[in-house]
Amino acid sequence: MLAGLIFLFLVLALFGYLIGIYNELVRVSASVKLAWSNIDVLLAQRHDELPKLVEVCKQYMQYERDTLERVMKARAGVDTARSSGDVSSVGTAERELRSGLNGLYAVAERYPDLKANDAFRQLQARISSLETAIADRREAYNDAANANNVRIQSFPDSFVAGFGTFPPAQLLHFQSDEKADVDVKALFAH
Repeated sequence: MLAGLIFLFLVLALFGYLIGIYNELVRVSASVKLAWSNIDVLLAQRHDELPKLVEVCKQYMQYERDTLERVMKARAGVDTARSSGDVSSVGTAERELRSGLNGLYAVAERYPDLKANDAFRQLQARISSLETAIADRREAYNDAANANNVRIQSFPDSFVAGFGTFPPAQLLHFQSDEKADVDVKALFAH
């Protein structure tokens, strides 16, 4: 009888331990989804601001249509990538958009009236602020994705993860051109 109670206690303890692991895996998986959702909110906000910036620029930059179209095309690419939920596609589209924005800001330097326009300055500051927030959220996302991936690959968590739907999270990789110092002189050489 005592042996049966000890066995029952051990089975219940093991079952409780496995439930604890499962719940922790759910928590880290939800953290990845939350981190991605935070990035998505900022991407959507920036997505909404870009047409306003392009519209203000159109009033001054009549001969720079290709620059403006490049930004809007890149904006559409980010939106498509966001909709698909593919992290690597978002990274690629983001790189194109940042390149287009850098080109737009460089071209804007040739238009003193545009640079002095309050709407342009406010939109540029807002978009720059969103870019900084997106970079911060990318780091938080990678931390959450890494924690998730470590948990689902570590024993005994990997054993429990095998019984649930706990896929590895894809990290947002930074391209070498995104990590390099910006050549400010080249931006204004256009």
